[in-house]
Amino acid sequence: MTSNRFTLCFFCLFFVLGPVFYLTGQQISKDEMLFLTQAWEGERFEDGRPKVSDNLLERMKLVTHEEAWAVMRNAGYKYQYAEGWQMIHPDSILVGRAVTATFIPGRPDIHDAIDKRGRAEGKRGQNTWPVDLLVPGDVYVADQFGLHVDGPTIGDNVGNAIYAKSGNGIVYDGALRDISGLREIAGFTSFYSSYHPSHHNQQGNLNTMLIGINQPTRIRQVTVMAGDVVLGRDGGVSFIPPHLVERVVVTSEIVRLRDMFGHQRIREGVYTAGQIDTRWADEIERDFSRWLNDRIDELPVPREQIQEILKNRTW
Repeated sequence: MTSNRFTLCFFCLFFVLGPVFYLTGQQISKDEMLFLTQAWEGERFEDGRPKVSDNLLERMKLVTHEEAWAVMRNAGYKYQYAEGWQMIHPDSILVGRAVTATFIPGRPDIHDAIDKRGRAEGKRGQNTWPVDLLVPGDVYVADQFGLHVDGPTIGDNVGNAIYAKSGNGIVYDGALRDISGLREIAGFTSFYSSYHPSHHNQQGNLNTMLIGINQPTRIRQVTVMAGDVVLGRDGGVSFIPPHLVERVVVTSEIVRLRDMFGHQRIREGVYTAGQIDTRWADEIERDFSRWLNDRIDELPVPREQIQEILKNRTW
């Protein structure tokens, strides 16, 4: 009876706690990635990470946080924007697909177990494991739990590796080191919490350890999933779920065109600010359609997208 009870308890604990143990492993499995990103129906990488198209990433570079925030908020995503960053190359815009990493405070026994498993697979230095997965168009997104002194896991060596693999920058909730060297990487547009000259695991002090790669992670108040599209500009970062990216981009393009048209017509004296700043009358909507057709090759939105807007217009 005692043996049967033990067996029953073991299987109960396995099924109840199994997912917890699973989620504390380093790299997410493909099955779990597919499970957590079911809303995405498009192309994926081999590991299951959503692969938003390069075309949408390029068009995302003109999207503002206001436009992205409004679309996501209306879809029920309330906490997708994080602010209060220091920046490398602050006049640049960061856009790409997230590869996530989660670090937690170091504890020798757990750190050594993780490190031993990694070394058996030929890996060295936990802070570089997520970097090895980067491909062009990715953004390295890391939760370093805001650690400042003895916190940096990224300096100019790792920064150069990140840029070499992704052609992109980072969103890093923690301290960087080697800032002068990182600034020399022209395209390394980066958002980070602080700067400190120390190192995360120096002189035998295991201050941090890597607990998750491409698992859901937290950046400030945002839950970020691998494959989210990162939009970093104007001092803030938006994390856009992949299934909402096209909606954000198209909405932004429509808003951009309508603003251009409205501002021009106000300057020309055709309409008043009151007419443009409220719901447009049918006459204005028809004028907007003609304006789009007449300037289809001159506007800052691809011709094919304007044609799509005109085809699907409801005015």
